[in-house]
Amino acid sequence: MWPSIKLSTCMVSGPEGIMLLLQLLYLRPGYGESDPNPKKTVKSMAMDIEELADQLGLGSKFYVIGYSIGGQAVWSCLKYIPNRLATLLAPAVTYWWPNFPANVLNEAFNQKSRKDQWVIRVAHYAPWLVYWWNTQELFPASSVLANNSDVLSSQDKEITSRIYSRKDSVSQPVTEQGEFESLHRDLIVTQGAWEFDPLDLGNPFANNKGFVHLWHGDEDKIVPITMNRYIAEQLPWIWYHEVSGGGHFFPLADGMSNAIIKALLVGEK
Repeated sequence: MWPSIKLSTCMVSGPEGIMLLLQLLYLRPGYGESDPNPKKTVKSMAMDIEELADQLGLGSKFYVIGYSIGGQAVWSCLKYIPNRLATLLAPAVTYWWPNFPANVLNEAFNQKSRKDQWVIRVAHYAPWLVYWWNTQELFPASSVLANNSDVLSSQDKEITSRIYSRKDSVSQPVTEQGEFESLHRDLIVTQGAWEFDPLDLGNPFANNKGFVHLWHGDEDKIVPITMNRYIAEQLPWIWYHEVSGGGHFFPLADGMSNAIIKALLVGEK
């Protein structure tokens, strides 16, 4: 079964005039009507994207944007199909990437609440307990899965309030197949054993025919900014954008989506 996809178009102005952009949003395995994949790995995410691009005839090069936990798929694309990519955005992190200094990992990990630290440990050391841990009532579950507002910045709260106040905001949940095959499995893969980490990666666009962009809000309470700052320092070929006052949902702030897409297409820092 093909994954759930949604197509849209938009106009973007650049130095060479107006460009028509075809946007394809696809729901990864386990989300929406996309088939679950119990064997999902970091590598399989890139293979899924490449296969979908070929089936849809997107050509030899395409742009990839990964947001939040979807960013793991973008790092995977950088590793396994860099020859197919034109540009990237990837904010996701895992606390067991082997090439990161212990002080950087610890600083990022300690920015999480105690209960979320335990959720992360369970996902890494005992992934078979993830579903139980996040559905039982003896211990606190993931703040994100429990919709705890404590992990939202002031900007995040403003954005979510605006979205939920809209009459058209109610739609079919993307976790209709259950949280285990979607959110829980993503958590397991993200905090599992990766075959690489970003510091292993070389510049896939040494000929300056593409760009790697990394965006992060400096008030993000869900994904600590520490590790992405370090990635940007160690990999100078990544164009790093730190959004002042931005929370985890900063891409939904007024004007941000257009700014991100324009930067990707015309190579603006």
